[in-house]
Amino acid sequence: MSLIATDQLRIIIGLGQTGLSCARYLAAKGLPFMLVDTRDAPPNLELIHAEFPETEVHCGELNPALLCRASEIILSPGVAKDQPAIQAAAAAGVKLSGDIDLFCQAVSAPIVAITGSNAKSTVTTLVGQMALDAGIDTGIGGNLGTPVLDMLSDGEQALYVLELSSFQLETVNDLRAAAATVLNVSPDHLDRYSNSLHLYYQAKHRVFKGAANVVINRDDPLTSPLVSTGVKISSFGLGRPDLNQFGLLEKDGQTFLARGLTPLLAVNELKIQGQHNLANALAALALGEAVNIPLESMLQTLKQFAGLKHRCQWVADKQGVAYFNDSKGTNVGATVAAINGLSAILAEGHKIVLIAGGVGKGADFSDLEKPLKAAARALVLIGKDGGLIDQAVSCLEGHYAESMTAAVELATSLAQPGDIVLLSPACASFDMFSGFPARGDAFIESVEAL
Repeated sequence: MSLIATDQLRIIIGLGQTGLSCARYLAAKGLPFMLVDTRDAPPNLELIHAEFPETEVHCGELNPALLCRASEIILSPGVAKDQPAIQAAAAAGVKLSGDIDLFCQAVSAPIVAITGSNAKSTVTTLVGQMALDAGIDTGIGGNLGTPVLDMLSDGEQALYVLELSSFQLETVNDLRAAAATVLNVSPDHLDRYSNSLHLYYQAKHRVFKGAANVVINRDDPLTSPLVSTGVKISSFGLGRPDLNQFGLLEKDGQTFLARGLTPLLAVNELKIQGQHNLANALAALALGEAVNIPLESMLQTLKQFAGLKHRCQWVADKQGVAYFNDSKGTNVGATVAAINGLSAILAEGHKIVLIAGGVGKGADFSDLEKPLKAAARALVLIGKDGGLIDQAVSCLEGHYAESMTAAVELATSLAQPGDIVLLSPACASFDMFSGFPARGDAFIESVEAL
């Protein structure tokens, strides 16, 4: 029997990295809590008992009676809130929250909140670097790697730039971001959302709750929120921009990043490649402007930014073939963006050999047909659901490989000089690898071994 009064009982569900950060935060504030995990033996259990020896820990099946006694349930992102025991607690009036809510209550500094099906990490890192280069004390974290509450250990920063997943946003009640964006929306995590794109869309759009500035993608209508009057809206897109918006402008035979009719930076001055990365750069400029990062400083950062590992990362040129690692492409939308982006830099007559496959998460792979038909020479398939991609794509015959090494060797044999071999799986990795970084590293090692 818990000795904590019911009106003070906070229960943290999920004892991974985020759950631990919540426990440490509450402990530092002297607030009582209980720890729960649906696994019988979560990996951090010994550490938890050592660090919180006086705290009750419950493992295994969720107990509805216990949860209904809480004043607040703090869910880790990996814990779905539609589980019956959690829903019973919510119906009984128990507040559901997460680490993002706790963070927002703790800080007064402005927050740039970034979500989307793809490019979240790249844009978050880029905006954060723009702020740092401009001399602004900035915390960068969230889904990107550092749990938000862990950032508070260094004291409050002047600005926070957060990558937020749909899972994190499910429990956001009042984000109040200084600037918020949904970069793009394409089907992902549909196994979590009962195969409903609408439910996934709703989770993403929680990022706009209380936002002062909203940044939308003109090329993706699903990124536009229904917002109340008084919210400032700006936009980015790959077309010619309207007044005070960000886009691409042709001038004197060159393409420029532009704000309205003002050219800002020639795209050939950027280190990052592909149309999708131009969209990322424009999104970062719009978000940075919304929180008053000086424009000239942002442009200098853009010139130096080389992108992130495992996100359309150039690996090598061998025998005239370029190899790109987009292991972070864990959904169909990301792979479509990678194909379209890299095909734009290919000379006429050259093509992409795509390596794809893994755990499909209930995705519809038919959206790969159009970009593959336009830009691909061959398709190499790996992993559990590679066959589903083969069934969904009729324009190319799928070539199967049992390992990443075999896939790279097969793709190399199918490529011609001037082509690109692209790993962009459109799937999760956990059937063959511990995560997308391990998958990308295996690709890099296989390319280097050629």
